Amino acid sequence: MDKKQIAQILREMALILEIQGENIFKVRAHENAARALEGLTAGLEELVASGEIREVKGIGEAMAKKIQTLLSGEELPEYRKLKDSLPAGLLEMAKIPGMGPKKIKAVWDELGIDTVEALEAAGKADKISGLKGFGAKSQEKILQGLEMLKKYRGQYLVSEAQEQAQALHRALEKFPGVIRCEIAGSLRRRKEIVKDIDLAASAAEAGRAAIMDFFTTLPAVASVIAKGETKSTVTLNNGMNADLRIVSEAEFPYTLHHLTGSKEHNVALRQHAIKLGLKVSEYGLFRGEENIPCKDEADVFRNLGMAYIPPELREDYGEIEAAQENRLPKLIEAQDIRGIIHVHTDWSDGVNTLEEMARACRKLGYEYLAISDHSKAAAYAGGLSEERVRQQQEEIDRLNAELQGFRILKSIECDILADGRLDFSDEVLASFDLVIASVHSKLNMAESEATERILKAIRNPYVTILGHLTGRLLLEREGYPLNHRAVIDAAAELGVCIEINANPRRLDLDWRFCKYALEKGVMLSINPDAHRVSGFGDMEYGLGAARKGWLAKENVLNTRPAEEVLAFARKRRANN
Repeated sequence: MDKKQIAQILREMALILEIQGENIFKVRAHENAARALEGLTAGLEELVASGEIREVKGIGEAMAKKIQTLLSGEELPEYRKLKDSLPAGLLEMAKIPGMGPKKIKAVWDELGIDTVEALEAAGKADKISGLKGFGAKSQEKILQGLEMLKKYRGQYLVSEAQEQAQALHRALEKFPGVIRCEIAGSLRRRKEIVKDIDLAASAAEAGRAAIMDFFTTLPAVASVIAKGETKSTVTLNNGMNADLRIVSEAEFPYTLHHLTGSKEHNVALRQHAIKLGLKVSEYGLFRGEENIPCKDEADVFRNLGMAYIPPELREDYGEIEAAQENRLPKLIEAQDIRGIIHVHTDWSDGVNTLEEMARACRKLGYEYLAISDHSKAAAYAGGLSEERVRQQQEEIDRLNAELQGFRILKSIECDILADGRLDFSDEVLASFDLVIASVHSKLNMAESEATERILKAIRNPYVTILGHLTGRLLLEREGYPLNHRAVIDAAAELGVCIEINANPRRLDLDWRFCKYALEKGVMLSINPDAHRVSGFGDMEYGLGAARKGWLAKENVLNTRPAEEVLAFARKRRANN
């Protein structure tokens, strides 16, 4: 397990303990340890091996032993005992907005409710509103949350699917007899929400039974749905289904392409093949009865008279026509990103210090970091007052004098207030290198009102970047209704950059609007919105969304050196 997975287990243990009414100090010990793990800047394996993990604030002797057990891959008996002591439905309730541990305990103790179905029935019968600490509004919020839970049941964030799929892939590719193995499906296409995991492998017929035996008995497998020598389906411990398809080495390129999809892309490609007198399927590329040999997917596309189409673009969004005419963009890659924009520190609601974030960013090979803590309206997130802004900027100046060859940019995530004004005066905004303007409150406006709110905000010449455009939280909360095209048009006219928030819970701007932004000449920025050092890793998901949106290096602000980013902000201010 990695530190993220261990932190998740510790948080789940804290949740169970609090539902059970355990000592609050015991609950906080697990929460603090999880938070400490997430904020580590050193490698967890090294800290455990040296014993230094015990010296990390928030992690004592007992907690260090639990972390060591989980890190080694062993089951933690206390965790299993806690999970078995609680109805599984109570943990599912924790996914519902407004249902914290105390409220879960209340409906369990007072009404005997231990499933989300029973909770919904009680809410519809108006049995929840009368409980202490609830009320009619709480009940309505719970019912709305239940609708969201039902709507997205069986769906997973790309980040969770990626972690599960990579673990399966690592195990399979090392197993004797496996020639090639790749992750396929919507995950390979970098969809933001994934229903299941698809894996494609090639192997000789004689070795397939052993591979399937291995796959269906991996530690991550909770149950086996179907098992055969060419295809098996399992349910993983987190509830996701995973399919493994094994074919011959000769068939592998066609099977990988077919399983990657999308369905719409595959249909369009088959229609194109028919025009050429060919037939393409998961088994091969045929001219009559003759199978045209292809060693990889690039060969498949080449024989169909087109350039290789990256998996992210395979959505029948014009990629086949563009590939035939050699108009596909050279998609942005991880090494193109030169700096990180939009991170939070412990000055507001982040876990790590400003210095820890900066040093971790430099260690990852980036040239600059834009610190973007919250503004004063976000009091719930420790938003900065004008005086604290000045103090933080002094700390940035001090660190910039120390960090040779690396630069910290002064930025802020400034709240867009309900009437479209910004949370700071222009005088304060002028002290920042960059200003990210975001909506965090009053998310229930009508489309016209919400759109005008944002249009008014970005007319302010100090706004450099528009943050997480719709405020959506995937699988939790729909974004507020917005006229995307009107906002993109205005951003193009004003010279405002639009963020692709790389946090896998957001991925906002949605990739489906990226092509329109490109057509209008809008600059985009891939930002992790990191609240801890480990959050830098979310850039992977933002890059996936950017590639899916047809973005090239030149379309992304933070592929530029710091001076060009600063020049972009200055030009915006000068022209308005």
